[in-house]
Amino acid sequence: MAGNMDAERQRQIFAQNLKYYMGYYGKTTADLATDLAFPFSTVSDWVHGKKYPRMDKVQALADYFGLMKSHLTEEAPARLPPNLIPVPQMREWKVLGATACGKPLHREMLNETVTAPADIKADVVFRCVGDSMINARIFDGDDVFVRLQPEVEPGQIAVVRVGEEYTLKRFYSFEDCVELRSENPTHKPIILRGAELGKDNFEVVGLAVAFMSAVI
Repeated sequence: MAGNMDAERQRQIFAQNLKYYMGYYGKTTADLATDLAFPFSTVSDWVHGKKYPRMDKVQALADYFGLMKSHLTEEAPARLPPNLIPVPQMREWKVLGATACGKPLHREMLNETVTAPADIKADVVFRCVGDSMINARIFDGDDVFVRLQPEVEPGQIAVVRVGEEYTLKRFYSFEDCVELRSENPTHKPIILRGAELGKDNFEVVGLAVAFMSAVI
């Protein structure tokens, strides 16, 4: 805590921070007084910058909000009001091809892009075709963001190449076969065995990490 700060300034910084977190978590002066067994007038003085709490009270408030004490005692950078949510940084993602939510579909190069948050941990975007993944809330025309990786965990949703075709399914690996399972009971699983699992015929392209649906 900045011990050299002017006492008035210190009270105002604490009051500003306290009011911010009260607003963020939807708490009133009465809520704090009741929940923490503090006198209402004391909490009111803190909120209005009239008094500065002792360190044990600061710790109690920090614990109440799940914060470090410094979040209440130190000057913070400019914040948005609690009712506003910052829009994430966006970027244009190129749609590299179409992947089937049904029978395997030949990969198509699409001259399209989608605008989506830049921080999605993905490498490529595939456009879905079909209804085999609807119980995973992935529908025909949705864009699926895929992180390229040669292995996935059992049950994860992956883009898989079978021959020259690509499909989006839940992936399961067993001793003698690989099962590509739909999220729609009307579609039978795709079972691959033996030579069908050779590198020329089979490849895990990557893990589905996010999807984006169009609002119609």
